[in-house]
Amino acid sequence: MLETYKIKENGYHPFLIRDGWQVAQLNYMKEQHIDNIKRIDAHHHTDEVFVLLKGKAVLILAKLDEENPIFEVELMMPTVTYNIPKNCWHNIAMEEDSEVLIVEKSNTHLSDVSYKDLSPNKITELKIMVKEILS
Repeated sequence: MLETYKIKENGYHPFLIRDGWQVAQLNYMKEQHIDNIKRIDAHHHTDEVFVLLKGKAVLILAKLDEENPIFEVELMMPTVTYNIPKNCWHNIAMEEDSEVLIVEKSNTHLSDVSYKDLSPNKITELKIMVKEILS
């Protein structure tokens, strides 16, 4: 009667998809290391919940000021639930061996995501902010 899940592979894995909602796990992958983050994304029809299961991760939030992102960063604490409201630009920087649980509207990763590429100056600014909060 009970279902259990243990996701060990690196990357993003939606594993429990039900009518209207899904649970996914994001395990560290090199694209989520701060040295490799080049864009932010937003979901226009759902909030997105993050819970740090293991390791170190930083939530990256951004408001657009005339298409120019203004960043906020938040060091995630284990077992704390973080909600990113719909239409909020975001990403997540992760250190190796980190794991994050994600809850969102079903199929968000397939049909409700917009991306914004960051300029070289904004990438540098973001790296400095994230590395500072991790040190």
